[in-house]
Amino acid sequence: MRHLSAAVRSRRLAAVAVAALVCGPLAATAAQADSGAARGHDQALSKVLPSLRPNLVSYYDFEHPVPGHPAQERDRGFSGTTINLINGGAAMRVRDSAFPGGGYSIQTKQVNPATKGNDDWKAGVYSATGVPSLHAFSGAKEASIMGWFKMTGPNPAPNSETASPSDYYNAVGLAGLLSGDSQGHDVRALLEVIDVSGTMRVVALGRRIDGGKSQTFAASEDWQSILPIGEWVFLAASYDYDHGTMKLYKNGKPLDGFYTTAGDPWEVGTPGTHVTSSADSRGIKIGGSFPQNTAEKNACDCRLDGLMFLNRAVTDKEVWQQYHRAVSGRH
Repeated sequence: MRHLSAAVRSRRLAAVAVAALVCGPLAATAAQADSGAARGHDQALSKVLPSLRPNLVSYYDFEHPVPGHPAQERDRGFSGTTINLINGGAAMRVRDSAFPGGGYSIQTKQVNPATKGNDDWKAGVYSATGVPSLHAFSGAKEASIMGWFKMTGPNPAPNSETASPSDYYNAVGLAGLLSGDSQGHDVRALLEVIDVSGTMRVVALGRRIDGGKSQTFAASEDWQSILPIGEWVFLAASYDYDHGTMKLYKNGKPLDGFYTTAGDPWEVGTPGTHVTSSADSRGIKIGGSFPQNTAEKNACDCRLDGLMFLNRAVTDKEVWQQYHRAVSGRH
């Protein structure tokens, strides 16, 4: 082996020193960015009860726009399912948090009630082949939806799908998980206000089998008492697909209610474990239907914050604790 001259050795040592100066700060910056992202994720989840975090498929606090794409919101749950702020884009983010320590919520609303179109402000994501990141809701025994809702105008909205000015939608969409065969409206799990035998009621609506019958659990209390205009309210719904049961909660406490469909619409009256269909959910809808923005239905004039989609049923204690964790500003 030949010996390197002193000049060559000197040049090589200089090159190594330059590389260290260049790459060192870059590596440190990358490490700091990763650390900062982790801290941001932890801070976002600080508002979530620790026992819920392992099943928190999707969580939207509307404090995390996608960098470079302010009309999209990052998911702080484990699925990483980005949603779109449809038609209103970044303008849908408003400084009106549901709880201490928050900054923003989103506003959804009907834009042109007298015109059939696709301009309502709503949020969500849709794929006709299913959203793979939502696979945790495929073949699931349970699910839950929780979040903060504030009515900001009269609901339900005029039906923009018909010409009659006296025709109103029969429902107000809050937040839902689409079924695996959904056209943008049908769901596996949904929180909404809907007409039940001539009376508008806050409901949990669920469907176990894609294309099958749904069941609805309706709150007995007047819906405008549950969701008064101008007041933030924490609503939660749980869905036990194995046993065919649902529950509703307001501000941490269970709501009395009743099932609207007699019999066994979820087809759970047979031996064995009962789960949802295996197809991936086609998406999430928030503040209305059709998150692919091909139609309008059931617009909600409201603000939403801290939306949580879980792949198990929450307990009464957890709902109570989650509500108090949020309102106390505990981190």
